[in-house]
Amino acid sequence: MELDIQCEEMSPSRWAELLTTMKSCKTIRLDDCNLSSSNCEDLSSIINTNPSLTELKLNNNELGDAGVEYLCKGLLTPSCSLQKLWLQNCNLTSASCETLRSVLSAQPSLTELHVGDNRLGTAGVKVLCQGMMNPSCKLQKLQLEYCELTADIVEALNAALQSKPTLKELSLSNNTLGDTAVKQLCQGLMEASCNLELLHLENCGITRDSCMEISALLRNKSSLMDLSVGDNKIGDSGLALLCQGLMHPSCKIQKLWLWDCDLTSGSCKDLSRLISTKETLTEISLIDNNLRDSGMEMLCQALKDPRSKLQELWVRECGLTTACCKAVSSALSTNKHLKVLHIGENKLGDAGVELLCEGLMHPNCNIQSLWLGNCDLTAGCCATLATAMATKQCLTELDLSYNPLEDEGIRKICQALRKPSCNVQQLILYDILWSPEVDDELRALEESKPEVKIIS
Repeated sequence: MELDIQCEEMSPSRWAELLTTMKSCKTIRLDDCNLSSSNCEDLSSIINTNPSLTELKLNNNELGDAGVEYLCKGLLTPSCSLQKLWLQNCNLTSASCETLRSVLSAQPSLTELHVGDNRLGTAGVKVLCQGMMNPSCKLQKLQLEYCELTADIVEALNAALQSKPTLKELSLSNNTLGDTAVKQLCQGLMEASCNLELLHLENCGITRDSCMEISALLRNKSSLMDLSVGDNKIGDSGLALLCQGLMHPSCKIQKLWLWDCDLTSGSCKDLSRLISTKETLTEISLIDNNLRDSGMEMLCQALKDPRSKLQELWVRECGLTTACCKAVSSALSTNKHLKVLHIGENKLGDAGVELLCEGLMHPNCNIQSLWLGNCDLTAGCCATLATAMATKQCLTELDLSYNPLEDEGIRKICQALRKPSCNVQQLILYDILWSPEVDDELRALEESKPEVKIIS
């Protein structure tokens, strides 16, 4: 049994009602429910008396250190079987870390700990690392984003990693680590016996200087499949170093996030080689990099390579225009693997989308999700888009937000949605103005096709 409630204010009567339900739940998710430390006392009792409970998610609640102390009393009981604990943005400080250390040391069932968006600080996380080093700790996933960590944390982290072969996922994004610390972390990870699969280092103050060490990690940790270094100023030269590791035969990367990394079209030769020859690579994000049309054309050529197995490409806000759309269309008509294309916030225009739709409607194209928000589109391209929606049955998600489509364009899209052949299940239309009459049509459409969700 699963309890999943979000963004609900808890009255005493409602809370009492839920407590009865929780006694038999396997999963409890109560994000954004205005919970406090007093609720944690009740939850501790649930943890203690419900041995089937394996997941507890309490993100974005004002639990505080006192609340976590209550929770941990339940977590430390022999009957507790909790595996996943989410406490993101719960107003915790380093004081909570001693209590959580006890749980890590004594509760082998706990495999996931998510404590990001809390002011734990370097001193607090050092205490957590002591718990990780206990032989009883079997942690597999550790999320420490936005925890106010500094470079001083790396020595303690490396010591914990070397004693923890179970660890599969480590997220340290949005902490001011810097190149020196990231280099030390990569060296520690190479020495550690852990088979790390996911490493997230977004917005960690990384530059070109630490890319050689990250590249070496990619070569030496064949288990690493998900790497995110977005929002770091690595530049084209840093990417070239990363690609040395990414292209190594032992690297098995599947997901690579490089958003806002100061890349230009100069990086696209290396990126194209990666996309065309790295058959394990299924997802790449290049959002907010100045690739321009010339860079996108190189990427499209790579997508046409039979060896490319890319399924998701994110090129939002990359300085693209109508000029690259013929190349994108050609790639769509050739690549059978691509399922998700995020190309919004580029000046494609109606003419560009008309070209995209030619590729979209090709029998080889298997796109399921297409994002075209803020692309300077008008009602002029909506007839072609509507035809694609009605004929391309694999297309299930379409984003047209922030485009001045007006009543005429929205009505054409609605006509496509009404057709039995249209399988679009989610249509996203943020910040588009339409008349009350069109609004009534949209609501009526949702009633007639309940499988369709229109988000506006």
